[in-house]
Formats: sequence, structure tokens, C-alpha cells
Amino acid sequence: MDQDGDSSDQPRGQDPLLLLKTLQPLWTMKKMKKLQEEIRRGFAELEDPLAGLLDMLEGSGGWKGKGHSLGYCITTELQLWIEEHPAVQQSGIKLKKLQARVLSILAECPTNLLDPLISIYQLHTADRNYLLEHVTHLYQQGNYKEAAILSIRLKLQSHQDVEKMCTPLLLQDKTNLVEDYVRDYPELQSKLLQILDTWCEPGFNIRDITRQYQGLSRCKPDKFNRKMLSKLVFRLLGLFHVDPALCPNAINQRHLRTLNYLFYKRFVEKTMTQENWRDHIQSTVGENRWLQGHLIQLLIKYCDLPTAARWAQCCNVPKEMLPQEVADELQKLHIQEREEEAVKTDSHEESKKKDYYQLPIPRANIHFLQTWEETQQCWEKVLQPGQVVGIDMEYKPSFGMVGKPPVSLLQIALKDEVFLLDLPKLLEQAETEGEKEKLPHFIQLLYSDAAITKLGYGMSGDLSSLAATCSALKDTDKRARGVLDLLQVDKQLQKSFTDSKKGGQKVDALEQSCEDKGSRQQEKGLSLMVQHVLGKPLDKTEQLSNWEKRPLREEQILYAASDAYCLLEIYEKICKDPASFGLSSDLTESLVGKPSIKPMATKQLHKQEVPSPSGQQCKGSTKETSCSSAPISPKDFKVVCDNMLQGLGRYLRCLGVDVQILENEDDHRKAAEIARQEGRVILTSGLPYRTLQSQVAEGRCFSVNCSEKAKEQALQVLKHFNVQVSLADIFSRCQVCNCDRYLKIPRERMKQLVEDSRLAQGGSGSGCLVRFVEPSWSHDATMPACDTAQPSDTRHREQEEQPGGSVVVAEGTVLQVDSIPPGVLDRAGLTDFYCCSHCGKVFWEGSHFGHVVSQFHDVLVPAGDKQGIYELS
Repeated sequence: MDQDGDSSDQPRGQDPLLLLKTLQPLWTMKKMKKLQEEIRRGFAELEDPLAGLLDMLEGSGGWKGKGHSLGYCITTELQLWIEEHPAVQQSGIKLKKLQARVLSILAECPTNLLDPLISIYQLHTADRNYLLEHVTHLYQQGNYKEAAILSIRLKLQSHQDVEKMCTPLLLQDKTNLVEDYVRDYPELQSKLLQILDTWCEPGFNIRDITRQYQGLSRCKPDKFNRKMLSKLVFRLLGLFHVDPALCPNAINQRHLRTLNYLFYKRFVEKTMTQENWRDHIQSTVGENRWLQGHLIQLLIKYCDLPTAARWAQCCNVPKEMLPQEVADELQKLHIQEREEEAVKTDSHEESKKKDYYQLPIPRANIHFLQTWEETQQCWEKVLQPGQVVGIDMEYKPSFGMVGKPPVSLLQIALKDEVFLLDLPKLLEQAETEGEKEKLPHFIQLLYSDAAITKLGYGMSGDLSSLAATCSALKDTDKRARGVLDLLQVDKQLQKSFTDSKKGGQKVDALEQSCEDKGSRQQEKGLSLMVQHVLGKPLDKTEQLSNWEKRPLREEQILYAASDAYCLLEIYEKICKDPASFGLSSDLTESLVGKPSIKPMATKQLHKQEVPSPSGQQCKGSTKETSCSSAPISPKDFKVVCDNMLQGLGRYLRCLGVDVQILENEDDHRKAAEIARQEGRVILTSGLPYRTLQSQVAEGRCFSVNCSEKAKEQALQVLKHFNVQVSLADIFSRCQVCNCDRYLKIPRERMKQLVEDSRLAQGGSGSGCLVRFVEPSWSHDATMPACDTAQPSDTRHREQEEQPGGSVVVAEGTVLQVDSIPPGVLDRAGLTDFYCCSHCGKVFWEGSHFGHVVSQFHDVLVPAGDKQGIYELS
């Protein structure tokens, strides 16, 4: 007899539905331990537990839908119980009858129930033909997704037609399910890719396929244009490691887009040299007659008939493939045209010297290294303490092909000379001589030595390509020390220039460097930074060279050397006079930075002063230490987050901190205005810290390590300011608008409000409002474990126009009842809703609370008896 008095005179467990009736109240009250005991006791008393489970699942709809349910809890407990009592397992005719029953349930049950039910009823031992017949029945009913999921769980793919099973899923944009379907079957992967490749044929029309699936729900045939199909094919080729030659149509389409892109770069943007353009055209077209035909058409469109004729001759295109006018032009080619092109090239080279940055060192000081002996002198000069080096890398453009391109050339610039390392050749030599770790070892030494300052521009992408070139270098980015990415400085430099323009101020160096350069293509990236700092932009016409081709042309060598050497000149000039570029006066110290990829944050963090809760100043703090002051509650801790730290702001607000978050378009200086007016601490990072620190009282600006994720940043801030978070603080503020006042509405009342809202919408459609006036606001309404009706990362302001059917509560706030998903109001165990008094956002008890508790358990402190909150999660 149960001590709580829950049992009755009628014996439990003999009827599975009576057992289910006993378990439902325990599930509703979340008495999980008691529920598990009752489940096990009930199964022990059932005559046939396996049949009893099916009776309970068939007799209750509470197991349907996503997430955990009572049905899931009962099923998994039975699975564990069977392991302890193997004698209850069935076989023979009785098992087949149970399997027939469970198959009808599998078509409707959530995915988390599939594996337990398949295991309990031993469906992997069932007759394959019977299982396939059941899946076919689902398919014929139009339940394509369910048929595929069941096939995957029962491992039936090898007995099915992959085209038949996957086509409707692709039309419904369920590519993830298609990937799961063929994941463990290489033969099916190849068949799938061949099917998709036939869809890439020039004359293919996807609507010819969709007609076979009339009435297909959520069909999206428009997504299957040739460009999207090509992207899908190439992603699957990389995912499954299948030979691209299996998909010739997709490859042809990708190459055709590459051709169009090359023509645009050469003849519209005019940012690619004739030599580079020619190299890429030849490697793209090759001997493919279909591509050669398109090349001739593009040449006629963008160039002229003589040019098209010369390419036709170069590619040996059969005359029968050529338009008649091109074939006629083949008879009129003269050598004079090539000579005129050479004259034009010489003239262009002379003009470039006037308009573009020129390398200030002699050509003899540029060394192209292809042997290990040649590199020895390079390493002896580079690996010196206190050395400052500029580093850049070049690789053949991939034009959207699969995989990261390997590095073809590594450039290392010193004050008086530049070394160009032929990485493919050096790695090949090291492999031949059995010393393949030698070169990677020296590269790692360079990057990991904090005593050597390494300058780069957008170094994360270069380091990724370096890892793709040699597996021994895959962790170089994690070990890097003493690295300064000038891309970060460039962003602040451009911002300073923009701010000076808006404010009518003059930043001399930038004003002078940004004068009109005529009709030349607008500069960007490193070229623009070189123009800002050194007065002339980089000539980037060699950027898209074929860097794998040897020997390198002289133009390529000069470009590669300039790309690395200009970093040294930028660094030197900014360090001498940062103020003339609108940067902080102590930028020299900040530029050296900490020895990592992002050098600014920790350097500033070591130097800043932050306020303690008592109003005193904490000096010299780092992220590992905290203010030695009395603890402070989140509700008493007020901050304003810079717009680059929106993720941090949302985490802190979730923990009860009073957080203002700048919008994306807000200027950093707005944070200082808010901090002064509302007594808040500024949270920022990088270069804005220097500017903001000087605009607020001492210690009212804190620099966060921007290289860390938002969660780690939140922990850093909480520990540093000694903010003590309790369970009661979690979700004590609205996640949308930061308000800390909620209205608690019972579920039945909320149902009525939703119904009234829907009636108002259907009745008038002219902006009718349903008014709900509550006598008083529940200021202390705790919101444990809440989900939101419409999650949002941006702040909502008052709405001037209300939609039809809105619900207005006290103080004129409009409740967003229309955004409550269907089914939430009928969720078991859900008794109350919590509505923000400011923006009207609706919340309810869910799983978010438990997630937050698990993420921040290290900083949580006890604050009264809040264990009930844990149960709600």
C-alpha cells in the first residue's frame, strides 16, 4: 500500500489503462522518482508488459509531439526494466502480433520514441519484406518524411530505390534527411549524386519532376535552379568524399559560372591582367567542347570577332562548332595585333608606377626560395628576438570549388629584404628526403615566438589555408603568439575617418590619402589601407594569378613581395604618429598587443580600472581576478553593452543584470552618454575602450576579451565585479526589453484571452482590441524556466498601431498572445503565463531555465528555498 494514499482498493497494474491513469498525476506534478517507481511496479504486475505498453500508447495521445512526454518516460523505463527481466521478452507468433501493432504506432510517434520501441519489440529481427511493405504503405499515403525516417531507423535503405525515396524529400527542401538516408551507404551516395547531376543538365526542367507528386505539401521547386543545384552537389561531394567526375553536368555548370565571373573581372571591373585572365580561362575550359562553345559566345559578346577567332584557333575548336562570322575571321588573323597588345602593356606598366605603391627595396633583395639550403639563411635572419616581420600568403583562386586551397607561396618581409618560399616545392623536397617535419617546425617556431612581432592582414584565413597545406600546421593558429592582424587596426582607422567626416573634423593623413584617384576602380581591403596610410594603393591586378604555375612571372614576384613588405611600412608609420590617423596616442603600445591573434583585449584589460560595488576603484585587475569588495546583486548592477557585445548583453540580462544594449547602427560614443546619465558601467572591447574610457568617470569602463565566446565573457564580468547570482535572479528580467515587472496570468484566463483575440480578428479585421484590465501588476512574479512566444535579439519599443485582435492590459501594454504557438496552452503541467508589463512579451515554463543553470552553476549562490524552480525546468 502506498504511503501517500494514492492507491485504491482495486489492484493496480492488471489493466494497463488503469496504470496509465495512476501515472498521469505523477507526471503532471513532476514527481519523477515516484513516477519511475510506479512504472516499474506496474510493469511487474502486468500479465504482458509488452502488450500493456502498446495499450497505454494507443489509449493516450500524450506521447505525441516533440520533446519528452509521459509516453517516452514509460517506454524508456520499460526498456531498462526488460534488461533486468529478460524473461518477459516474446518470440514467435506472439512477437509478430506485437510487431504489427507497434508498426502502426511508429508512423505517428515522435522520433525520440523510435529507437526504444524498435529495440523493445525487436523490429530488426522482423521479416524485411513485411517492414518494406509497411514503409511502402506510408510512402503511398504521401508520408514521405515518415517513410524515410522509419527506413533509416530500420536500416532498409539498401533494399529501396534511392531516387524514389529521396526525390520528394528534396522537393520539400529536406536535404538534411536525405543526407541521413544515404550517410552510411557509399553506393547510395553515388546514385544520389548522379540523380542530382541529371537535374543539372541544360534542358532539364524541375517541374517535370514535381508533376509526378501532385499535392506534395511545402513543395519548393523554385529552389532547384541550376546555381542552387550546383551548390548542393558540390557540398555533397565534399561531405561524402565522392569523385567529382561522377557529376559532369554540375562541374560544367560551375565552370560556366567561373567563365562568366572571369569575363566580368576582366572586362567590366577591369581588375584582372590579361596574363592572369588567360591562365584561368585555359585551365577552366581545357578540352571541354561544351565549355569551348560557351567561351566563343562570351568572346563575341565582350570582345570582338578577331579575339574570338584567335581563341578558337588556340583551343583547336572544330570549325563546325563555330559561328560563321568567327570561322571567316580565322582567315584574317595578323601578327600585328599581338604586337599592338604588347605596346599597350608597356604603357600600362609605366602608368602603374605613378598611381600605385612601389616596393622601396632593390629587386636583388627579393629572394625566391625553392630548396632547403636556400631557406637556411632566411630562418637565421627571421628567427631573431625583437624582429618585426610582415607575413602574407598566396594561393590559386578556388572559384567556389570544394575545399580550402593550399598555400602556393609564403612571403616573409624584413626591413631590407623579402623571402618568397615556394611551399609546394619545399614540402615535396622534404618528403623525398624523409624530413617532412623540418619546414613545418620552423614555421611553428616563427608563429609561436612571442619575441618576434608578426604582422598580417586577415590572418585567420591565411592560417586556415596553411593548415590545409600541411597537416602538421593545423594547430598553428592556436599556438600563435606575438601576432598583430592589421585588419583590426584598419577597421578602427576607417571608422575614425568616417567619424571625422561626419563631425566636420580633419584627419590630415586620411584626408590627403583619399583624394580622387580618377576613374580607377575603388580600392578595398589592404589596398585601401595602404592608400590611407602610405598615400598610394596596392596594385591588385596580380591577386587572382595562378600561383601554382611555375615559373612565376616577374609581375607576380613583385606583387607578392609588395603585399608582405607594405605591412612593415604601415606599422612603422602608424606607430610614429597614430594621432594623425585618428587613432589613440598610445597605439604604439597597443599595437604590440598580447601574443595572440587578437592582441588588443588583454593588454587593455591589464591596465584598466573598474568600479567596485562600494564605489571604490579596483586597479590592475585581469580577467582571472575580481574586485576585492562586497558582493553585489544582479539587480543592483547596471551596465551598457557596446553593439559588438550583444551576445554578452543577452547572457547578463538572462541572469538578472540591468543591461542596456546598443543597436547595430549606434555609435560607440552613445555608450558613454548612457553610462553618464544612468550610472552604468560600460562593457566594450578592442580600440573603442580607449575612446570610451576617457569619456566617463575613472573605472566606469571595462574591456571584455573579444576573443572569447559570450558565455565566457559573462562569467568574466560576473567574477570580476563579484556579482552574486541566485536562482531567483535568472529570467527576472524580460529578455526583449529589460523590464523587471511581470503579470502572472492563469492558463485558463490566457486561453480565454487568446480565444477573444482570435474572435476579434475574425469579426472585424479593422484593428479591434480586446481589453483585459488586471487590478494590480505582479511585480515579483518569478519566471522560472521560461520559454518565449517569439524569441528576439532586438529591443522592442512601444507600438503606435496595434494589430487586429491584440490584447491590451493595464497601463496600455499590448500582450502578444497571437505569437503563442499552437499546443502550448494545452501542455500538461503548465499552469501560469508571465507577461512583460512593458513590451507585452509572453513567457511560460519550459526548458530554458535548466539550460541557464547548467551553464552558470559555477557562479550561482543559494538564496532561499528555490528548489521548486529546478523542478519546473
